[in-house]
Amino acid sequence: MDRLLRYFLQQFIRRGAMTFTTASGAKFSCGDGTGTPVAARFLTTDAERRVLLNPELALGEVYMDGTFVVENGSIADTLAILMDQPDIVPRWARLQWLLRYLVRHARQFNPRRRSLNNVAHHYDLDGRLYSLFLDADKQYSCGYFETPDATLDDAQLAKKRHLAAKLLIRRGDRVLDIGSGWGGLGLYLAEMTGANVTGITLSTEQLQVSNARAAEQNLAPSARFFLEDYRDIPGPFERIVSVGMFEHVGVDFYETYFRRCAELLTDDGVMVLHSIGRSEGPDATNPWITKYIFPGGYIPALSEVTRAIERAGLLVCDIEILRLHYAETLKAWRERFLARREEAVRLYDERFARMWEFYLACSEMSFRKQNMMNFQIQLTKRQGVVPMTRDYIGDAEARLRGLERGQPPRLQIAGE
Repeated sequence: MDRLLRYFLQQFIRRGAMTFTTASGAKFSCGDGTGTPVAARFLTTDAERRVLLNPELALGEVYMDGTFVVENGSIADTLAILMDQPDIVPRWARLQWLLRYLVRHARQFNPRRRSLNNVAHHYDLDGRLYSLFLDADKQYSCGYFETPDATLDDAQLAKKRHLAAKLLIRRGDRVLDIGSGWGGLGLYLAEMTGANVTGITLSTEQLQVSNARAAEQNLAPSARFFLEDYRDIPGPFERIVSVGMFEHVGVDFYETYFRRCAELLTDDGVMVLHSIGRSEGPDATNPWITKYIFPGGYIPALSEVTRAIERAGLLVCDIEILRLHYAETLKAWRERFLARREEAVRLYDERFARMWEFYLACSEMSFRKQNMMNFQIQLTKRQGVVPMTRDYIGDAEARLRGLERGQPPRLQIAGE
C-alpha cells in the first residue's frame, strides 16, 4: 500500500511542498518544494485505500472521519496544493470523472419534489449554524469587495447595492426575488427603492426568518416571502433578480428556467442573474459536494447559460465576471467559522464541523486555484430598456449610498 500511495501521489502532486506519513509510519514528499510546506498523515490503511480508489470523494470523507489529519498547516493549505496541480483530476481517477460527466443529467434532474428535498438538505439546517459565519444580514452568496480592506458586511451590502443599480428599479415596481434566502436582498430593495418585492424560496427555515424580518422592520406590506417554486409563481413583474439559486436548477431545466422568467417579465422589464460559473467549459459536480453539501447542484459554464438564454428569447444586455470576490467571501466565512468552531460541534458533532470546514476550504480554493468565478447577467426582452453605457450603475450606487447614510439598512436578523 505504501508504494502505491507514494507512486500515485508523487505522480499527481507536481507543485508545492507536501509530506505524507502513511498508516505504517513511512514518510515521503511530493511536489517541487515551492511554497509553504504542508504535512499530512493517514491513520488507517482503509483511508489510504479509499483515497486511491476514489480520491475526489474519499479525501473529504476520510478528513471528516478523522483518519486523514493535517499535522503541519491546515486543510485549506492542503487543498490549496492539491487543487493547484497541472491535472485537475488525478490521472488514475479520470474514468470516474468521465462516468460522472456522462450521468450528470440524471444527477441534476430537478423536478419540483426533488428540488424541494435538495434545498431542505442544505438550507433547512439549524439556523444558528449560519449565524456562526455569515454577515449580519445572512447573505449566503458572493460578496462584492469594492476595496481590499472591505469587511464581509461591507462586501455584502455593496453586492446588494450593485444588483439594485443594475436592476434600475422604479418606485412601485413589482420585483421577483427567485431564491430569496433569509430575505436580506428583498428587504434592501423594498426599503431603499420603494419596490414591491415578492421573494420565493424552497426552504421553510428561510421563509420563516424572512417574513419575521419583514414584520419586524415594518416592511411586510412591500416585502412578502412565499414557499414557492419558480415554475409556479404567477406574474407579471417589472424586475426579476436571482442570486445564488441558479446553481440548483440543473442543466436540463435551464431553458425551462429562462422561458419562465421571460413569461414573468414585462416587456419593459429587467432581470439580473447572479450565479457561480465555470470559466473552462461544462464539467461534472465534485462527488463529495454532491453527496454531503449540495445534492442536485451544478455550477454552470457560461456557455451553457447563454445558450439557454438565447433559446428563451431574452436579450443579454450586460455580463460582469466577478473573479476572486467569492474566494475572499469564502475566506471570511471560513475564518469566522473556525473562530466559533466549538459552537458548531455543540450544534451537531465533530464530524459535522470537519465536514463544514472541508466544504468552506475546498470551495475557496476552487476560486483561487481552479478558475471558478461568479457572473452577473443583465437581461431584457427588447432593445432600449437599459442605458447604452454603464455609467448609470455608478450613478445609481452613489444615490443608494446616500440613502443608506440617511437611513442605514437594518441588518439584524429577527430575534437576534
